[in-house]
Amino acid sequence: MVKTLADYMEKSYRMEIAEDKDEGGFVVSYPDLPGCITCGETVESAVLNALDAKRAWLEAALGEGIKIYDPDNLDDYSGQFKLRIPRSLHRL
Repeated sequence: MVKTLADYMEKSYRMEIAEDKDEGGFVVSYPDLPGCITCGETVESAVLNALDAKRAWLEAALGEGIKIYDPDNLDDYSGQFKLRIPRSLHRL
C-alpha cells in the first residue's frame, strides 16, 4: 500500500528540542527523519517551524523516492539488556 503525505504527517515522529546556547533560540530535529532540522527563537516557534520542516522533508522524500521509515516505537523495546562480565567481577 502506497502511503501519502497525509499518512506520514499523522504519524508521531519523535521531536527533539535543544537550546542553542551559541546562537540563542531552540533547535528541533526528528531523529527518524535524517537531516530534518529547524530552529526558532522560542520553543513555540521552533515547534511550529518543525511541523513545517517535517512536511517539507516528507514531500521531498516522497518526490525523490527516498524510503521513509515509520517512527521508532518504544513498545518495541523491553527495557532490558544482557551484559556479560568476567566471573571475577561478578563475584564482587
